[in-house]
Amino acid sequence: MRFESIASGSSGNCIYIGSDTTHVLIDVGISRKRTADALHDLDLDLRDINGIFLTHEHSDHITGLPVIAKKTDMPIYATEGTIFEILRMSKFQEIDPARFIPVRADEKVIVGDLVVDPMKISHDAAEPVGYRVRYGSKKACVCTDLGCYSDYTVECLKDSDVVLIEANHDVNMLQVGPYPYPLKQRILGRRGHLSNVSSGQLLSRILNDHMKGIFLGHLSQENNLPELAYETVRVELMDAESRYRAEDLPIRVADRKKVSGLVEF
Repeated sequence: MRFESIASGSSGNCIYIGSDTTHVLIDVGISRKRTADALHDLDLDLRDINGIFLTHEHSDHITGLPVIAKKTDMPIYATEGTIFEILRMSKFQEIDPARFIPVRADEKVIVGDLVVDPMKISHDAAEPVGYRVRYGSKKACVCTDLGCYSDYTVECLKDSDVVLIEANHDVNMLQVGPYPYPLKQRILGRRGHLSNVSSGQLLSRILNDHMKGIFLGHLSQENNLPELAYETVRVELMDAESRYRAEDLPIRVADRKKVSGLVEF
């Protein structure tokens, strides 16, 4: 199984997950060219992708969809609420609605030799989800754009070999930053985005001995720093008295403009 973060951040998100024979993208919030270039470096073409799975309808997750849909015939998977909101937007109305395949949280979808399992998340979108992708006994998860997490979230992410979880903002940077008050409250709310501290607390509950990759994703450009996200998560793991030491874990920050590098497991 293979995993690569092509882009992750408030300006655009796109994740590749695949096996030797089946390849999917989680979100296409960057240009077709950037997506295609990253796939080319993996010896893949957009035509090799067996499906796009969308987490929700916000622009940083779907910007590249119109051109990619026009240039390929791959199916597009999303919840009914997400599909409805996308098809209401003028720039997406050229996409044939038949291209969309509805998914539901906790109902598995089989694509080739991959099993894709959507999971509920708490975010201010129509019907947002994260995704768990399995190949045999291997499991990779993408869980961003959630204002809070629960025991359900922990259960969904347990036993992952690779996980990308949100570390969107530093609370202090956000509070003293330039955003208007209503936007700050939205981000801090239960349907907003996960802070660095919350990300570390969530991570401390899902660690296991076979993790090959831990990505801190969807960082805010204005309200976070990669070094700060990493250090805050490290401190949270220490405070949680986890038997795992942060410096021994494969933790990295997913970049908004650069690919993360391939993780094979």
